[in-house]
Amino acid sequence: MGRYESIWSDLTIAAHRAYTRWLQAGSGGNLSARLPDGRGMIVKSSGGSFGDCGTCGEGWTAISFDGRPLSSGAAKPTREWRLHAALLEALPDVGAVVHCHSPWAVAWSAGHAEIPAATWQSGLKLGGAVPVLDCKAAVVPPEELGRVRGLFLDIPGLSAFILRGHGLVAVGKTAVEAEHTAELVEETAKVCVLQALLRAAEQKKEEDYAL
Repeated sequence: MGRYESIWSDLTIAAHRAYTRWLQAGSGGNLSARLPDGRGMIVKSSGGSFGDCGTCGEGWTAISFDGRPLSSGAAKPTREWRLHAALLEALPDVGAVVHCHSPWAVAWSAGHAEIPAATWQSGLKLGGAVPVLDCKAAVVPPEELGRVRGLFLDIPGLSAFILRGHGLVAVGKTAVEAEHTAELVEETAKVCVLQALLRAAEQKKEEDYAL
């Protein structure tokens, strides 16, 4: 199992960053990283918290891309493992996926088709708006995975998208890189929400003044 040590370390750093920065609370969310031999992935096990994952394999399990355990006695994987497998199989340049229920991104997605690149930083780092995908399920069902893959085919260089009312999905060469992208998307969504509130307050002020 020592052969997974570097992957566990990368995933754990990403998980702890997301947990301490309130991108994910409780036992929700999930992360994954591709195995170097191409046999499958390391993914967060079911029911665990980002904050409880560890560099010695705590909270992680190794499975094939079709969900088969790669070691005896392996923990049950997150129920969102199909989403991770679909992205890692379809995107050869992607090494890791981070999925978290970040509150500002989820809030913005309720009424918008995308998170615009509202800051210079998001424009430079994200390359454009982050699309919102409407998927009415707590877990992305197999029949929706084609639409998820299609986003990355339609938008070259895409590094993140939002599942409406559900959460944020970010990809990267490493889990830490994907988590950094998730942080930036969440910060951008927060800026968008605050800008909208300020515009609404200013409009209300102008309307009251006109009375």
